[in-house]
Amino acid sequence: MRYLPVGTSEGLKQVSLGNGDFGAGEEPLSDKERKQGLIELPFVLVGVVPIYNLPNVDPGLRLSGQALAEIFLGNVKTWNDPLITRLNPGRALPDLPIKVVYRLAGRGSNYVFTSFLSKTNPGFRTQIGITSSPKWPVGSSARFSTELVDKVENEPGSLGYVELQYVAERNLQQAAVLNLSGHFVKASRASLTAACLAVEQGHWNNLSASLTNAPGPDSFPITSFSWLYVRGADFHPTYSVVDLLSWIFTDGQQYVLDDGYTELPPLLLAAVRNRINSSH
Repeated sequence: MRYLPVGTSEGLKQVSLGNGDFGAGEEPLSDKERKQGLIELPFVLVGVVPIYNLPNVDPGLRLSGQALAEIFLGNVKTWNDPLITRLNPGRALPDLPIKVVYRLAGRGSNYVFTSFLSKTNPGFRTQIGITSSPKWPVGSSARFSTELVDKVENEPGSLGYVELQYVAERNLQQAAVLNLSGHFVKASRASLTAACLAVEQGHWNNLSASLTNAPGPDSFPITSFSWLYVRGADFHPTYSVVDLLSWIFTDGQQYVLDDGYTELPPLLLAAVRNRINSSH
């Protein structure tokens, strides 16, 4: 087996062309891709976390989708802008330029982040929209998550977004984000699970659901599934990918937490296994 870390968009393209047995990413399939025979199977929960570098500022910075959108549109340029200070009463924020760092085109984290910003800021939805390849008007790019983390850590005033597992590994400053219920929540295993439960509770069959801006007081609002992308035509018992998927959604789940992700709730896991079993 060979796995190529080419990003969500390129992975989808290669699977659809038959150049790979499966891909993975955070972008749901389009209707066109489903009609072409592709299937998406959620296999872990991910959180996309705003990280920042503000020396001499107490931890626990609060941000909202509205504020994040205005920063990434280039309309909010300094850390002591009134839009940010109103979210952080009693905290002295510096008159320091905000240095935006973003991921290159085709990345799933872009899709999750722009989905949240589009749901919370109409101007962002009009100008940028929900996409894995946003045309950012400000900032500098990073090809890999580790490169983005390095840039933020080394540049005071920086702000970027990265998957939760990197926050834990590097002990990064992460912002608490305002959710749909009016609570500021940090990303964690519990808050990602809360977002999934809020969307899936009661039916457990929406395998392509958006989890961004989920309701509930404990939901982290920039939560998403990571999906495996496979071709439906490949689902027959003798095909090795079926064995791999069976392992991923049973014994393989024990490795999810070790890699810094959050596992699917048991009832959703059962729904995914039923989907696999019904396809061959």
